[in-house]
Amino acid sequence: MYEFNSNFSKFPGGYLFAVLHQKLDAYKKEHPEEKVISLGVGDVTLPLPKAVTDAMQKAVLEQTKKETFQGYGPYEGFEFLRKAIAEHDFAPYGVSIGLDEIFISDGAKSDVGSVCDLFSANNVIAVCDPTYPAYIDTNVIAGRCGTWQEEKGQWNDVVYLPCVKENEFTPELPERHADLIYLCFPNNPTGAMISKEKLQRWVDYANKEGSLILFDAAYEGFISDPALPHTIYECEGAKKCCMEFRSYSKTAGFTGVRLGYTVIPKEIENGGIRLNDLWRRRLGSKYNGAPYIVQRGAEAIYTPHGQKEVKEHIGYYKENTLLILQGLKKMGYEAFGGTDSPYIWMQTPHGMGSWEFFDYLLSHAQVVGTPGVGFGPSGAGYFRLTGFGTREQTEEALERIRKL
Repeated sequence: MYEFNSNFSKFPGGYLFAVLHQKLDAYKKEHPEEKVISLGVGDVTLPLPKAVTDAMQKAVLEQTKKETFQGYGPYEGFEFLRKAIAEHDFAPYGVSIGLDEIFISDGAKSDVGSVCDLFSANNVIAVCDPTYPAYIDTNVIAGRCGTWQEEKGQWNDVVYLPCVKENEFTPELPERHADLIYLCFPNNPTGAMISKEKLQRWVDYANKEGSLILFDAAYEGFISDPALPHTIYECEGAKKCCMEFRSYSKTAGFTGVRLGYTVIPKEIENGGIRLNDLWRRRLGSKYNGAPYIVQRGAEAIYTPHGQKEVKEHIGYYKENTLLILQGLKKMGYEAFGGTDSPYIWMQTPHGMGSWEFFDYLLSHAQVVGTPGVGFGPSGAGYFRLTGFGTREQTEEALERIRKL
C-alpha cells in the first residue's frame, strides 16, 4: 500500500493566508450586507501597467503565426529577459550577474519551495521571527523542522531569530549554528529594512560558518532610502554564500500573471558541487519554463515607459502605506514599517492577542488584517496591514478604525 508524506501530518493547522480566507468567507456568508475591506493579504489592486499588457498582446499575436510561434522555451528563461534583469536590477548597484546565474520562474514563492529539493534533511534552518510562513512550511514538508511545540508556538529544530522592537525588527546573529538562513528585506511582515552594514555581518557569518543565505528581495522596489542595499550582492563575499529571490508580483502587479526569478552565483559550491548546477538539473526534471507571453510582458517593465508606470504604481501603494502609518500613529497606536516597504506592523491595543484583534476589527469595523502571531511567536501582540488596497479602501478603513 502506498504511503503519504507523513510530514504533512505535523502541521498544527492550515496555511496562514488560507485560514484567513476561510474566516473572511465565513463572516461574509453570515453578514452579506456588510462591506468588508481587506488590507490583509498582500494582493495588488492596480491593473497591469500598459507597457506590460501591450507587450503581452503583441506576444499573443506572435503565437498565431507560424513564423513567430514559440513553444517550449529555455528552462532558465529567455535570454532577452535575463539580459534585461542583469542590466537593470543589478548593474546600477555595481553588481555583475551572469546570464547563466539568472533563472526565470512562475514566482518567488515557487522557488522558495523548490529550493528545498536541493538540500539534505539534516540541514538546520534559521528564520527571522516573525517570518513569511512559506519558509518554514516548505521545510516542514521536507522533514527539517522537527516537531511542533504548541506551548511555544514553534518548531523544535528551527533556529528562530527574534525581530522585535528592541532590535528594530532586524535579527541578531544566531548563537546556534544554522546551515540555511532565510532573510527577507524589505521585510515581510514587519516592514523593516536592514542596513548594508548589518547585512554584511550576515554575509561574513555565512562565509565563516559554511552557511547559505536564502535572501528574499521581493519588495526591493519599495526601498526609498538611497543608503540601503537593493541586493545582497552589494555585500562583499555574498556571491560565495547567497542566493536571491525576486518577484514581479508586488512591483509590477503580476500576482495573477505569475513571474519571478532566482539568482544563483556559480561561486556557491560545497564539496566541488555547484548549487547553480543542482538548480539547473532540478529545472530540467521538474519545470518546463515560464510562458513566453508573460516573459515578454516582464521584459517591457524595463523599458522607459514600463519603468515610469511601475514607479507610479509603487508610489501609489507607498502613499497608501504612509496614510496608514501616519493615521494609526495619530490615533495613538504604535506602528512600524511602511517607509521602505508596503507593510505596516502595528501593536495590538489593550493587550489583545493577534487573533483576538483580528476578530474584533472584522466584527466592529469590517476591516481585515493579518494576525502577527501567524508569522511566528515574536509576532504575538502585533498585526499586519498592507498598502495594496485602493486609495478609497485605505481611507475608509482608517476612518472605521478611528471610530472604534
